[in-house]
Amino acid sequence: MVMDSTALRELQAPLKDKYRSDPGAAVVTLRAQGDLAEDAIACKVETGRALVEAGLHPATGGSGLEACSGDMLLEALVACAGVTLKAVATAIDFKLKGGTVRAEGDLDFRGTLGVERHRSGSATSGCTSRSTPTSPRRSAPTCCASPSAIASCCRPCARHRRPRPTSR
Repeated sequence: MVMDSTALRELQAPLKDKYRSDPGAAVVTLRAQGDLAEDAIACKVETGRALVEAGLHPATGGSGLEACSGDMLLEALVACAGVTLKAVATAIDFKLKGGTVRAEGDLDFRGTLGVERHRSGSATSGCTSRSTPTSPRRSAPTCCASPSAIASCCRPCARHRRPRPTSR
């Protein structure tokens, strides 16, 4: 569904009013659940659209046939950042021709396998986005951080109604 800034504002206006008058209504508890496989080292996770079976990463002895929970975590981050970036662009009338959101993280499996006592697994992670505006004369910002930082890095320029990166 194609949405412009006017339609987005109309859609969100009653929600914004509700959250201003009742801040507690803005708090939504997100839940996920998985069922442990009986005969494999796997966990079946219901995504709302499909059933995903997560298993061991090949670096810990997995076959690679099941989804890796670390990949799923990064995929969720990319989805959140991508949707947030598109919503912000739509809200400020910034037309995007395309773009890419990438997330990557270094995972040290020594802790997972109990090889080294104090390693917890995930060492570092980050998310970047690059978008392409419809006007070739303007470049879109590249953001490196969480989805909320991506959303807050683009503020509209009052004169051009185009985002410009904020200074950090």
